[in-house]
Order: sequence, then C-alpha cells, then structure tokens
Amino acid sequence: MLWKIGNGWLVWYSSVGGIWLRNGTLSNRSDKHLPDGNLLKILVIGGAGYIGSHMVMMLGSHGHDVTTFDNLSNGHRDAVLEGNFVKGDLANSIDLDLLFDDQKFDVVMHFASYIEVGESVRDPAKYYENNFVNTKRLLDCMVSRGVGKFIFSSTAAIFGAPQYLPMDENHPVQPLNPYGKSKWMVEQLLEDYDRAYGLKSVALRYFNAAGADPEGRLGERHNPETHLIPLILRVASGRSDSISIFGNDYDTPDGTCIRDYIHVTDLCDAHLHAIEYLESTGSSDRFNLGNGQGFSVTQVIECVRQITGKDINTVFEPRRTGDSASLVADSEKAETLLGWKPKLCKLETIIETAWNWERAFYSQ
Repeated sequence: MLWKIGNGWLVWYSSVGGIWLRNGTLSNRSDKHLPDGNLLKILVIGGAGYIGSHMVMMLGSHGHDVTTFDNLSNGHRDAVLEGNFVKGDLANSIDLDLLFDDQKFDVVMHFASYIEVGESVRDPAKYYENNFVNTKRLLDCMVSRGVGKFIFSSTAAIFGAPQYLPMDENHPVQPLNPYGKSKWMVEQLLEDYDRAYGLKSVALRYFNAAGADPEGRLGERHNPETHLIPLILRVASGRSDSISIFGNDYDTPDGTCIRDYIHVTDLCDAHLHAIEYLESTGSSDRFNLGNGQGFSVTQVIECVRQITGKDINTVFEPRRTGDSASLVADSEKAETLLGWKPKLCKLETIIETAWNWERAFYSQ
C-alpha cells in the first residue's frame, strides 16, 4: 500500500487497483505502471518538446519523480507541467556532469533529436552531431555514473522504402536520409553499449506521432511545423491559406501517400510499458509503434473538413524526393512483449484532440 501527496494528487495504491484524488475529484483507476511502492526517478531529455512534454506530464501524474533537461531550442518552458526543470545542453559536458552529479536517476528517456528529414539532407552535420554525437555523450555520462536504463525515441525512417507492409521489427534497415541514419546509428550504439557496459535500453520506433492531450493541456507547437495534421488545421483555423499535397499519382487508392498515425498519448503510454519492461526483464529490445492502419493525405484532409466544418484549400505539388507511397506499422511485438495496445486509434479522435488544441492555444 502506498500513499503519495504531491502534484495535486492524493494516491492510494495496492496490487489490485487504486483510487486517485485530484482537485477533490475521486476516480477508480487500475494502473499497472505503478507497482506497489515502486516510484522511479526519471530524467527526460527534451521534455519541453511535443512528445517529451506529454511524457513528462504522464510520468508526473503516475507519481514518478521526473526531471526535464532541455536547451529550449525547440521546446517551451511552459510546456513542462510536472516535476523539475533544468536548462542545459547535451553538447555541454559541464551541464551533463552537473546534472548527474546532483541527482541519481533510475531511468533516462531521450526525446531531443532533430526530426526534419529535408533539413537533414541539406545539413547532415547538424543531425549527426546532435542526434548521434550528443546522444553518445549522454550515454557515456550514464555509464560513468552507473545509470543503467535508457529509453530512446527512434523512428520508422530507419527502414527506408518499405519492402512489405505492415512493417515489423525484422524489416530490412535501409535509411534514405541522414535523419534516419543518425537514429539507426544510435540503435547500433545502444546494442554495443549493452554488450560492453551492461546499459539496458528500449528503442521505440515511432511512425507518425499526432494529436494532442485529450484534456487540452498540451499539443504540437513546432516551429517550423512539418507534420500534416497541424498544417491542415492551420488552414481550418485561418492561420494558413492552403495545404500542399506532394504527389497525387502514387500507387494508392486515391493517389496520395498513406501513413500510420499514432496518438501522442498512446506513444507515451508505450514508454511507460517500456519502463516496466526494463524493470521486470532487464533486457534490451526494439519495438515498432503504430496503429497498424494507414490513412491517405486525402483521407486526412477530408476528416479535418468533417470535424471542423471548414473548407480546406489544397494545392497539388510535385512529389518530394524520398517519400514512400505507404508506411504502416506492425506493432504486434510491442503488444505481445510490452503488453501495450493503442487506445486512441480512430483518426477522428486524433484530429479532434489536435483541433481542440489548435483552437484553444492559437486563439489566445
């Protein structure tokens, strides 16, 4: 049995379930991610960004002691809603030394990669330096301090052009750009560090993260924005005039690219399962994360029209180099070994949460 008072929560927990009280509201909740008395001290690198901030909020709400480390180059300080915040840079060894000398962490999560494919082609040095070299610097600091558990945000971009669909973990790895290559290099580094130093890790390969916190507390705030759904919603809200569709002659039912969209809340839930996996098995592994169903660009635009009731002006552009016709995940391994299954699977749900965020935040 465990009582915890903090962050607005009063929690009682036992092995058969729990009761949570927040702001005077009582609710029943069964939570396998909070084993009896096993609260963890977790460091979130890049916790002020889109996915990282949702992760920090979820960790705090589950009672974990969470610290965000972020240089705020792409993140937002006001997006960190739980735990402690430390401004620092992975490129600065002094920042890392101070961080790890000050606190002893049970688990480290990494959300601090650059993610723009086109930019990685134009400026590969930036991506190899931040995504690989800086991550190696972090891992070296962890090894030297005896911090032995790491969860890495990887990407489906490591696979390159699909040879079959849906794509499972055994799909050939042939990244087409420096972004995907830098992520794959880290996965290989993690394998070597496990073998040599005993550093245990889980690499989670995202397909297309989308959506916003269902309660409207957080959402996407990229600058520049490159993700399809928020770009369409900018047109719906009047912040943009039109959305570009890059190619309408692909070998798909309507000629536009098909992608597998997964709600950011489901992604964060997978990270909680990954923590539990590391704690219970002590084994490293890699998992694909997606819904297992794809939606075309045209389908997404039409869904936005239906949900918002707004006209969406579209402009057809030539294909972009490196875009695959379809990318869909096979997440059976994550469902089997992690016990994870996405819950916010409907495209309508993903878009509704993102639209609520667009209207609430950008109307301010």
